[in-house]
Amino acid sequence: MINIVNKRYWFFGFSFLIIIPGLIALIIWGLPLAIDFTGGSHLEVQFSEGQRPSPAEVVALYEEFEIDDPQIQSAGTDEISARSKPINETTKNMLVAEMANRFNSEVTVLRFELVGPSVGAEVAQRAAYAVGLATLGILVYISFAFRGVRHAFRYGIAAIIAMLHDVLVVVGIEAILGHFLGWEVDSLFLTALLTVIGFSVHDSIVVFDRIRENNRILRHLDYETLVNHSIVQTLDRSINTQLTVLLALLAVLLFGGITTRHFVTILLIGVFSGTYSSIFNAAQILVVWEYKEWKTWFRKRSSQSA
Repeated sequence: MINIVNKRYWFFGFSFLIIIPGLIALIIWGLPLAIDFTGGSHLEVQFSEGQRPSPAEVVALYEEFEIDDPQIQSAGTDEISARSKPINETTKNMLVAEMANRFNSEVTVLRFELVGPSVGAEVAQRAAYAVGLATLGILVYISFAFRGVRHAFRYGIAAIIAMLHDVLVVVGIEAILGHFLGWEVDSLFLTALLTVIGFSVHDSIVVFDRIRENNRILRHLDYETLVNHSIVQTLDRSINTQLTVLLALLAVLLFGGITTRHFVTILLIGVFSGTYSSIFNAAQILVVWEYKEWKTWFRKRSSQSA
């Protein structure tokens, strides 16, 4: 039988290697926030077929109107999405008219939104509340669901640690991608993050449930062997289930267009991280906790030094 639990510190180390660069990027560059949080305007327009300008041309047009640092993206074959500092209705109409004149095309406004800074702050606050409430709910639910198992609260804590692992991976990679690709944190990013949290906890519960069942049937086994046996039993199911999700997301990423690329990329990263943390981190945390291995970490180091 594959001995996964025996290599738990290798898996913990690999997780740290993935998380640390993202944390460094987060400290140095931070998260680039979209107008959903900072306030600003979002304009989406559609051009006549074959007449859509390049994003660089639209950026130049915005700068002529003294609107600095606009974020311009092409969408589909004939649409442009523009995010910028707040502009009023009059400026918007002038921009659209100039687009039609300069690019010799009919321009249709598909969407125009103006978000104030106070609204952005409220969205950020509610997002923080949502993540905090989800975390508390997960802890309470798992502790209650596993109430028949000794130290049931450990399962809830282990699931939350694995979930935080996935959140740190996603947020850290978002900081890196935001710096190099110009991607911004918007409401869709929060949707992806909450979805990742759900996938992560679901995978952990699958493994934990098998541990609970085996704890009743295989009482003669020591805890480490029992956990390893449970992981191996659920390994095929976890991989096959997540593989179908990853393949579907990959198809959307390749053929879904630029408007969904950021959202789907974050989901891909998060689902993969959630599968890894559930198999290689969450259950192993239970083993470390069961044997209180942290008491021997520094003792072993001291013995080796001596």
